[in-house]
Amino acid sequence: MYRILLVLAVFFLSTCILPAQKITVAAAADLRFVLDEASTEFQKSNPGIKVDIIYGSSGNLYQQIVNQAPFNIFFSADISFPKKLDSLKLAGSKPKLYAIGHLVLWSPSLDVSKGIEVLNNPQIKRISIANPRVAPYGKRAVECLKYHSVYDRLKDKIVEGENVSQAAQFVLTGNAEIGLIALSLALSPEMSSKGKYFILDEKSHSKLEQAYVIIKNSETDKDVLKFVQFIESQKVRTLFGKYGFKLPAED
Repeated sequence: MYRILLVLAVFFLSTCILPAQKITVAAAADLRFVLDEASTEFQKSNPGIKVDIIYGSSGNLYQQIVNQAPFNIFFSADISFPKKLDSLKLAGSKPKLYAIGHLVLWSPSLDVSKGIEVLNNPQIKRISIANPRVAPYGKRAVECLKYHSVYDRLKDKIVEGENVSQAAQFVLTGNAEIGLIALSLALSPEMSSKGKYFILDEKSHSKLEQAYVIIKNSETDKDVLKFVQFIESQKVRTLFGKYGFKLPAED
């Protein structure tokens, strides 16, 4: 009888343990450190909700969503992609601006304090940027180099990462001497201790207006809405500021 009762108790308990709900987030690579910290805090307060974050270039993530990838929320580094999803009726909410990003020069070995002029250094053999065809930071990097009339002279030195995080890794690992990357990555614990950055003039490129959108059919999901509400909280806004983002209200 004791064994029967024990088996029944175990069965009852196992049926009462509900699996964690999961939110799948597509996020621009410049958000890696912000969203990793934010999602960790969110899951501490909401242990029944698991947050999976897929990082990549905004353009590639956008295309995956168009091809029906199972994402619930899309955090883009360029508001144009959420707007396109809205126009295609693939968005469950209107695009909402969450931050303004900054493009910087970063190097572990070169003096970047003179800004774009450092690129005249003959020691530089490779300049790392994100793929400008799919990554907003890569597109702004090209715009910046063209604005300063150095793109044609330097284009053969350019190496492209799939996204801005990979472009940063190229410089960090010595595969390029300098990179045009996101300030949020330059301020990460690993990179801030190993190199210096210089914020490039915002006049030299299009503004990095970063926006998110809830994907269609996820707009009524209580867990998704709870996560979005947390991202908009003052606590997370402070976290965005920590990684160098300008908040919309400050712009």
